[in-house]
Amino acid sequence: MIPAQYHRLIDWIGDGTGLPDTLLHIHAGMVLLMLARLVTRRSLGSFVPLSVVVVAEAANELLDRLHFHAWRWPDTIADVINTLLWPTVICLGIRLRPMLTHTAGVDPATKTTH
Repeated sequence: MIPAQYHRLIDWIGDGTGLPDTLLHIHAGMVLLMLARLVTRRSLGSFVPLSVVVVAEAANELLDRLHFHAWRWPDTIADVINTLLWPTVICLGIRLRPMLTHTAGVDPATKTTH
């Protein structure tokens, strides 16, 4: 029952926006990342907001699996990549930036060279 209702909601969103599924996954990943950042008050460089996106996408794919009664691997893999790519890039970029500036000999506090 829940997987069918969820799938109807997803179809309604897709039909209502007219956007392709791939673009909806990209937007959903980014919206979830920003909402998780606001609700948890954790930096985008922490793994907490990213983890929210991962859990939500896993739940989405599980509901798809329950609705279709089988894994649709090409679709599932594409959905996971489209949803998680940019939130992961943002998280890692923010997380690694202090390390990159430190190894380049730049003091992050003053942005000057040592």
